[in-house]
Amino acid sequence: MELTDREFEQLLELRTGLRRFLHWSEEQAKAAGITPAQHQLMLAVRGHPGGGNPTIGELAECLLLRPHSTSELIDRAVSAGLVTRSPDAANASIVRVALTERGAETLRGLAAVHLQELAELGPTMRALWRAIEQFDHGRA
Repeated sequence: MELTDREFEQLLELRTGLRRFLHWSEEQAKAAGITPAQHQLMLAVRGHPGGGNPTIGELAECLLLRPHSTSELIDRAVSAGLVTRSPDAANASIVRVALTERGAETLRGLAAVHLQELAELGPTMRALWRAIEQFDHGRA
């Protein structure tokens, strides 16, 4: 399958847009006084589906990290006052992670600016996505 010059340009535009957004996001986390990894951790805690607080294993899966690395990240976030660890009510060998008030407040502020930025990027990203879908349908 031979790709056209335009298809390569669209792939580049998409990757560049994603990288710009991620770089911007990292700068926003730093401006809020946390690391980008702590921001991602807090988002994984708050956005965890199912209503309960996530386990270290669940967070590791979401963050694409090993459980040991996730545990170290959680340790740093606990030290920073962003999250807490607590044993599961039904099984004390399972550790659950929750946001502190400081962590929730920090995350709310970051989420607001991120949603605003995504709204501004939306039209460009939708156009690129449509181009990718057209590519996919044209090749099927």
